[in-house]
Amino acid sequence: QVQLVESGGGLVQVGDSLSLSCAASGRTFSSHAMGWFRQAPGKEREFVAAISWSGSSTFYADSVRGRFTISRDNAKNTVYLQMNSLKREDTAVYYCAAKNVFKSGYGPTWLKSEGYDYWGQGTQVTVSS
Repeated sequence: QVQLVESGGGLVQVGDSLSLSCAASGRTFSSHAMGWFRQAPGKEREFVAAISWSGSSTFYADSVRGRFTISRDNAKNTVYLQMNSLKREDTAVYYCAAKNVFKSGYGPTWLKSEGYDYWGQGTQVTVSS
């Protein structure tokens, strides 16, 4: 069982930066790939970024590539999402999620929400002009 708690959301202006954190409980954090997803009002949850269990591989949605950076610190059981050059369309609730890849491997769904085993409660990011 992994419990995830996001923090760092808030209200920012277009062009600003914001850093999200996701703290995980338990001693198995390093066996999990981690992902960030977001859901805007009236829209489905969408993939933002993912990082392998070791941190050696990262993936990004086209809409955030070059602006967002995902990273992790396995010693601190924490995954981060650095968001730069924020746009109004980045406004959403951001969720972190964990996938036990030691148990189930990465598979074709690790960049999709249905591939993840555990979810945080979400943190609101609002970008205004």
